Amino acid sequence: MVKTKKSSPQPKPRKGIWLIVLFKLLKGLMLLAAGVGALSLLHENAAARVAHWISVWRVDPDNHFVHALIRKLWTVDDKKLVEISAGTFFYAALMLTEGIGLALHKKWAEYFTIFVTSSLIPLEIYELVKAFSFTKIGVIAVNVAVVVYLAIDLRESRR
Repeated sequence: MVKTKKSSPQPKPRKGIWLIVLFKLLKGLMLLAAGVGALSLLHENAAARVAHWISVWRVDPDNHFVHALIRKLWTVDDKKLVEISAGTFFYAALMLTEGIGLALHKKWAEYFTIFVTSSLIPLEIYELVKAFSFTKIGVIAVNVAVVVYLAIDLRESRR
């Protein structure tokens, strides 16, 4: 009688994980760029610099969104820019840690992503209540989907 080797079950391709990795890494890199951008505005008139870029990109200067942005930037000082960049760098570090950990198939990264993402959902809901937008609803929906997907994936991998 010939003994056959039992083949170990092949891990199923986890396309959902790779979508989450892509989302987290893209978000982390964008936040990193935003933090660097905020630091580049130190010791400058942020509103004047943005107004310059608006003219370079030929954006309609009479657009009410542009006016709202410039109004907000008039109140930004160096202390506020440092605070914004520090928060942005911290959030970017979280996103990049999650993305890289998931890309390397680390189990801790799945738990970490569930914890971090679910802990930020109440803040996102607060921001949604404060100022409603469909974009915020989309962000909340994506984050809830990430948490649910990873929780189900972890549960199935335990079996």
